[in-house]
Amino acid sequence: MSFRAVRVSKFRHVYGQAMKRDQCYDNIRVSKSSWDSTFCAVNPKFLAIIVESAGGGAFIVLPLAKVGRINPDHPLVGGHKGPVLDIAWCPHNDNVIASGSEDCVVKVWQVPDHGLSRTLTEPVVELLYHQRRVGLVLWHPTAQNVLLTAGSDNLVVIWNVGTGEPTVVIDSHPDLVYSACWNWEGSKLLTTCKDKKIRIIDPRNGNVDEEAICHEGSKATRAIYLRNGLVFTTGFSKMSERQYSLRAPGHLNDPIVMVELDTSNGVMFPLYDADTNMVYLCGKGDSVIRYFEITPEPPFVHYINTFQTPDPQRGIGMMPKRGVDVTSCEITRFFRLNNSGLCQVVSMTVPRKSELFQEDLYPDTPGDVPALSAEEWFAGKDENPILVSMRSGSQLSTNKQDLKVQKKHNVLSKMPPRSPSGSQSAIADSPDSANPQAPASPPNSGVPTKVVEELMDEIRRLKSLLVKHEKRIRALEARAASSPSADLNNSTGSANTSLVADSPPATTANNPQQSATTGGGQHENNHVTHDTNANVAKTIAAEDMAPDEV
Repeated sequence: MSFRAVRVSKFRHVYGQAMKRDQCYDNIRVSKSSWDSTFCAVNPKFLAIIVESAGGGAFIVLPLAKVGRINPDHPLVGGHKGPVLDIAWCPHNDNVIASGSEDCVVKVWQVPDHGLSRTLTEPVVELLYHQRRVGLVLWHPTAQNVLLTAGSDNLVVIWNVGTGEPTVVIDSHPDLVYSACWNWEGSKLLTTCKDKKIRIIDPRNGNVDEEAICHEGSKATRAIYLRNGLVFTTGFSKMSERQYSLRAPGHLNDPIVMVELDTSNGVMFPLYDADTNMVYLCGKGDSVIRYFEITPEPPFVHYINTFQTPDPQRGIGMMPKRGVDVTSCEITRFFRLNNSGLCQVVSMTVPRKSELFQEDLYPDTPGDVPALSAEEWFAGKDENPILVSMRSGSQLSTNKQDLKVQKKHNVLSKMPPRSPSGSQSAIADSPDSANPQAPASPPNSGVPTKVVEELMDEIRRLKSLLVKHEKRIRALEARAASSPSADLNNSTGSANTSLVADSPPATTANNPQQSATTGGGQHENNHVTHDTNANVAKTIAAEDMAPDEV
């Protein structure tokens, strides 16, 4: 008698649950670009989505708590002159996001802690090198301020964002670069190209260590590094059937596993959770999310389940492990973009009866503290990511150490201080901080320098306007004092004469102004004249007026 043993795994019963509509994000004009991108990026503080925008490219940034229907006039990040193709949050600063566009420019933005209150058009730094559109941006997992970009000029550029300079330019690709991925410690780079090849590259010098045919189909392919060093790829066969494969570095030509899924046309994006060693396959235009577990035992890639919805997805974003809810045994969270403008939140959960912290589900995960500075990494040093515990529910450690200040002027010179929530509250120090003799600057209030300058210009304009009005008032006063109208003089003189003739002595005693008027201007009482052109009333001393006016 034979039987088949059931594979033991704590993730065999992972299931997905879509949030209610009022807990999702609605009325979002998702980009209609045909570029193969996820159009969405998320971190524990913000959700960023590439949207349709007239007159250039833009993306919307929403705090995670701002659920429901989004106003059509919500502020955007809109400094690009062409459609935005890809966005990526910095793993070491939840307020910093990079964007690549068809205008050949890569821009790095600083988002305030409370979100956007006005449209953001001024980036922290612009990275200019690519000659054609930039369709891929990717941050380094362990080194601070190291950014990778790839464009349609077939170049892969690695930037030191702190100085805004391209440090490494890799020109090993003969055609368009589809995807790129760092390994666990960031010492190797994995790319896929339109020439159907997959390459392992030394990112510091651009040398190709190994290359092989990835998938034989002509459509786009994707590849990611797993935590144990293996390579997982998705692509198409010659018959346009979608495939995934598992390979080992050193033997890329000989896949460990090659499996055909279906015949759909959408590109599959592999999203990887290093803590659980699970891979989620999300196809563009699909209405399903397939998820697999990678294990050392054959068949190595184990199919677990499929989450299915009635609406096809246009893009998708995956929450880092720092942002999941440990109290409900949530292991990951997806943000699906539908064609209807709805961003649907899908929670992947492992069912557990106990409400205590589940240590087996939540090992230590990479935090937002960089293990290296940019200079150390470019000098050849490698470090594993700094891990933080998920037990307390807090996402980050509060003890932070500043990195060394670079000698040259640096827009991201030091690791900025952290807010109480654990994220960095500012992206750059003031340039005056490098000069010890400079006067002390006021503490950073979170208001961008551009906004402060605009307010100061407005104050100067208002002061200038007040000076002009004051000069006009003085001119009108002088005009009224020197040349009053003849009609007003005549009417005033006749009225004063009648008052003197008809008024009894008691009235004269009770009205000192009239008594002073009949006295010929011997007292310094005031006489009121009216300038009809200025429509104002001014008081003129009687002794300064001509005798016939009195």
